[in-house]
Amino acid sequence: MPSVSPLARTVEPRLRRARAAVAAVFFLNAVVYANLVPRLPDLKDRLDLTNAELGAAVAAMPAGALLAGLLAPALLQRLGSAKVGAFGLIGLAVAVAGVPLTGSWAAFAALLLVAGALDAVIDVAQNAHAFRVQRAYGRFIVNSLHATWSIGAVVGGLLGSAAAGLAIPLGVHLWVSAAVFSVVALLAYRSMLPGPDDTERTPPAVGAGAGAEVPSGAGRRLLGHVTGRTVVLLVVLGLLASAEGFAQDAGSTWGALYMRGEVGTSAAVAGLAFVALQVAMVAGRLVGDRVIDRVGQRRAVRVGGAVTAVGMGLAIAVPAVPTTLVGFALTGLGVATLVPAVMHAADELPGLPHGVGLSVASWLLRVGFLLSPAIIGVVADASSLRVGLVVVVLAGVTVVVLGRVLSARDPD
Repeated sequence: MPSVSPLARTVEPRLRRARAAVAAVFFLNAVVYANLVPRLPDLKDRLDLTNAELGAAVAAMPAGALLAGLLAPALLQRLGSAKVGAFGLIGLAVAVAGVPLTGSWAAFAALLLVAGALDAVIDVAQNAHAFRVQRAYGRFIVNSLHATWSIGAVVGGLLGSAAAGLAIPLGVHLWVSAAVFSVVALLAYRSMLPGPDDTERTPPAVGAGAGAEVPSGAGRRLLGHVTGRTVVLLVVLGLLASAEGFAQDAGSTWGALYMRGEVGTSAAVAGLAFVALQVAMVAGRLVGDRVIDRVGQRRAVRVGGAVTAVGMGLAIAVPAVPTTLVGFALTGLGVATLVPAVMHAADELPGLPHGVGLSVASWLLRVGFLLSPAIIGVVADASSLRVGLVVVVLAGVTVVVLGRVLSARDPD
């Protein structure tokens, strides 16, 4: 565990500014691409793409993220999380703004591949800096930052929808957005914490367990110090991270289909499953830091896993509109603190070079997002979507079982 404590204390103005700055980075990381999503139909028409071609091009983004995600530690060690996060956002904004300039499917897909690579690196950098600010704060704040990311995704979608509704030319929309986002990123960089990312770390207490810290410096940068136990813990943390991928995919890919096919709702009502899951997740993240300060990460995550399993189980067992919406909401609420806790634990694994634990956990989370639609889809085709979504129940149970590797530190 880091040196965080729930005890009230005065927070220095520089730390408040740093928290606001890293919150801006989380927000921008979501809003930049979400701003493009409502304009994808315009791009499809402009490039005369089929549905399959558009889907394949968009799939280049997660592919780029998987290819580049594990390169983040080298950049963090060389440049620092503040610089990688802020300037990476400028690169991402420019890459997205360049999409209207592409004249072919190949160029479009290539640019999204670059955008995905940048997004993966930024994701690691923003979390690394968030944990640094958290250590300096002396209490948990990362869940609220992940809530800021979720809010940014909603704002980006609204901005893109408004631009499309006002018939603003795609190039003007995205380049003006890129300019504004880049200025905000530069301003955020000026308020982020200076110096090495290990500055706020303290030596671990004896017997601190799976989340114990190790001294900063050369010891953390030597791969030779990684033990087999650390590797096993990293794999387990990756499985925990992928569990959130399955839970979120239940809403984004299958929620509307389940509501229409199994519950029998109209198209207008069907989309509410996704909304219920996302709103509950944002709410859970907004209060997650206070919950974790009170009960600890292990208990919060394991109880959340049980809530996810019960929630999706309710949606499957009682396929009516009220119960299904409650079930999807409980699914989102249950995993609200999961990824922040997993990334925190991965960042504290002993012996790993700076950024490696975060990078691997983030990479495995993305693998979960890629595998979930295929696995649930195969099961659904072989049986039914109700049976397919049992996979999400199993993901919740997995969190209950494997969540024991997280720190059991009593915040008192």
